[in-house]
Amino acid sequence: MSKKLIIILSILGVLVLAIVGVVLFYVTGTKPVDTSSEETKVIEITSGMGKESITDLLAKEGLINNSLVAKVYLKLNGVKNLQAGKYTLSQNMSLEEIFNTISEGKVKDETITITFPEGKNMNTVAKKIAENTNNTEEDVFSLLKDEEYINSLITKYWFLEDTIKNEDIYYPLEGYLFPDTYKFENKDVTVKTIFNILLNNTDKVLEKYKTQIENSNKSVHEILTMASIIELEGSGKEARYGISGVFYNRLKKNMSLGSDVTTYYAIKVDMGERNLYTSEINTYNPYNTRGPNMAGKLPVGPICNPSENSIDAALNPTESDYLYFVSDSKGKIYFTKTYQEHLDLVKNLQKQGLWYEYD
Repeated sequence: MSKKLIIILSILGVLVLAIVGVVLFYVTGTKPVDTSSEETKVIEITSGMGKESITDLLAKEGLINNSLVAKVYLKLNGVKNLQAGKYTLSQNMSLEEIFNTISEGKVKDETITITFPEGKNMNTVAKKIAENTNNTEEDVFSLLKDEEYINSLITKYWFLEDTIKNEDIYYPLEGYLFPDTYKFENKDVTVKTIFNILLNNTDKVLEKYKTQIENSNKSVHEILTMASIIELEGSGKEARYGISGVFYNRLKKNMSLGSDVTTYYAIKVDMGERNLYTSEINTYNPYNTRGPNMAGKLPVGPICNPSENSIDAALNPTESDYLYFVSDSKGKIYFTKTYQEHLDLVKNLQKQGLWYEYD
């Protein structure tokens, strides 16, 4: 074999080895950094980041083996559309999996869902917010004490009036945060944002009744106050219209509403937690419609966030001669016209073991 041929073969051998080395380098670079890894990282690709910046970021975070290989991969595969967003990635992902995730915009979903149940008061609202976001219950109550913020809401929403700033009202937005299931961007959502989203929904619901409210000679505050009592007194949708009729009949006759649920709210005890004490029932409080000096009066404000059904019932009471109703321990509603009929009914329920006992 000639010396010239040996040189040529040597050069070819080196080239082959170089090519094999490059191929191996490239193939290795496209594989996962650590196939056994179970850890994930959230990286954020901001709008305007180029491919070079993205590959450098991935390399810096230890998610790819080599940024140069990544850039070559993007070129060879014609990957162009790398979308901005937050992505959950892992070292057990190959280059193909990582760039497919980014090019297809499979962003990390940080959306949270919070359900604010019907008939619950501000204490429950605060707990729900604290349980599902990075806010505390105190953040909620502090905002409700912010007079400047409350004034800004009164300016913004047609259904909010200065009435909600009455010093006897526990929480100015009680009754105005429409109960529903809501989605928020992430756990960093502020209490202000939450309140605004709920109030926007209240706006949509009340807008349907705006003309009827204006023609009712009652304020939105009065309607929501009545609706909140109806919500807690009536477990069935149909029964609420009858209960509404009883309450309006009592107000017309300058009678007190005599509603236990208002007493519970007045003393800040959740219904079902315990029975009411006689002393609590007989103590004046602008929320307690069983107490003295409440004849012909609604409570000073709503006692919970009512459903649309209860709002509708407050605007469309069933016409009747009933002045009394009671709910037995199983939630069934009974209507009566006279106090004697009411007493007889209560005695009958007591005999059947279907009546509440007070301490």
